[in-house]
Amino acid sequence: MPTGDRVDPYRGFGFRVEIANMSEAVAAFREVSGLTANTDVTEYRDGNSKDLHPKKLFGLRKYSNVIFKKGITDNNEIWLWYRQIVNGIADRRNGSIVLLDEEHQDKLRWNFYEAWPCKLDFPTLNATTNEVAIVSLELCVEKLEMV
Repeated sequence: MPTGDRVDPYRGFGFRVEIANMSEAVAAFREVSGLTANTDVTEYRDGNSKDLHPKKLFGLRKYSNVIFKKGITDNNEIWLWYRQIVNGIADRRNGSIVLLDEEHQDKLRWNFYEAWPCKLDFPTLNATTNEVAIVSLELCVEKLEMV
């Protein structure tokens, strides 16, 4: 019995990160999380409404901070960007997270706008393990869209 064309979901292990004014080496992250969009609910009821429940209207749109993790290297571009913010210089950047298929072709893209680093978490150092030292970059984003 034929089932038609099979459409498998994309795997989450192939992706590319693009951040304005950063080299490709910096954007080689091992993990991205926090691609979340929420819409506030505003409840409203007319005084003369016969319904005994409020209407639900959409309110402000909010986007979670996006967290990037990568192995730490000699490249200090992330630190320099964070230092700009610490020194009071507004350095907002746009970027993208691009999901790739198994042939490394672009399939989905999430664009983020007006992002700036709000948290930089350096690795835990432990002489009894052989794990890669991971740095975590948290970006505050004003807008996120999937295109």
